[in-house]
Amino acid sequence: MNITKKVTSLAVGLGLVTLSACASSSDGSDGSGGDGRSGGGSKTVTLVSHDSWAASKDVVAAFEKETGYRLRVLEDGDAGQAVNKAILTKDNPQGDVFFGVDNTLLSRALDNGLFQPYEARESDAVLPEYRVDEDKHRVTPVDTGDVCVNYDKAWFEERDLAPPRTFDDLAEPEYKDLLVTSNASTSSPGLGFVLGTVAEYGDENWQGYWKKLKANGVKVVDGWEQAYNEEFSGSAGGKQAGGDRPLVVSYASSPPAEVIYADPKPKNAPTGVADGTCFRQVEYAGLLSNARNPEGGKALLDFLVGKRFQEDMPLNMFVYPVRETAQVPEEFAEFGPQAENPETMDPARIADHRDQWIKSWTSLVLK
Repeated sequence: MNITKKVTSLAVGLGLVTLSACASSSDGSDGSGGDGRSGGGSKTVTLVSHDSWAASKDVVAAFEKETGYRLRVLEDGDAGQAVNKAILTKDNPQGDVFFGVDNTLLSRALDNGLFQPYEARESDAVLPEYRVDEDKHRVTPVDTGDVCVNYDKAWFEERDLAPPRTFDDLAEPEYKDLLVTSNASTSSPGLGFVLGTVAEYGDENWQGYWKKLKANGVKVVDGWEQAYNEEFSGSAGGKQAGGDRPLVVSYASSPPAEVIYADPKPKNAPTGVADGTCFRQVEYAGLLSNARNPEGGKALLDFLVGKRFQEDMPLNMFVYPVRETAQVPEEFAEFGPQAENPETMDPARIADHRDQWIKSWTSLVLK
């Protein structure tokens, strides 16, 4: 995740499909002048996003009614892929607003001039700890979530083994060959997990920790979907696929998804979170440089930090709102509370070291 929950993939693993937020005009056209992109004076505003975008139909309809703009959503791969493509096309962008660049990739977007300044209305309602770039206002915080190790409750109960709680625990012999994670060079949660270990152990010791994890049988796969829905024994998809790893790098918000999408719904989540392994991600949206419909883009950014959209996110994208007054549904808060003491890292530090950390991790773990 990208920071956002891969809810569509998870729902498919549970035999369900979530709502898509791609909206078009009522007459069947997209109002874009033929090439799919919103032009000057257009009443269509285009949101470019990673594949985990989701919103309720009534919320999209409310935006369109309030602003007069039709919302078109272009999903463009995982977070890293979407950011890189947006940078390559910044002179002739695919849309007006980009959503889904998180704190692990933010510097790449800013350094390459992806966004133009705009301070969203009611941005002062965003919790201070999520605000960045406040001198230029090139991005607007939209949501937050925690990358954490999840565990299969039944697997550990059947063996009378306590699940791990901390990074240190994962390297202990009793958890050998139990953990699966996704590739840090291709997966946002995989990268978030690596950054969590850097924050925990520091520049001098994080590589030593990964040597221990490798010796303890950590399995690395390409992406989150494969790790969670195929390899992890605790997810509905993993059960169907015969997954045999009871520990997976996923999100603190994964357990409520296992409850909400199940039929019938269990009283308790079948998976839990190792709360001492969490790294906090924050996702941002920004008005694209050279956007063809900047006024529509500004209206969309205003809406993304508005209370209605912020309170709609938890059960659609399985992330937490960044707006101070936004409430989350009871079942989401019950089964997927935010980590109390997650690892964090200044985006500037990530910017300075991310590529070298990925290179070192790849050489150490994958070769």
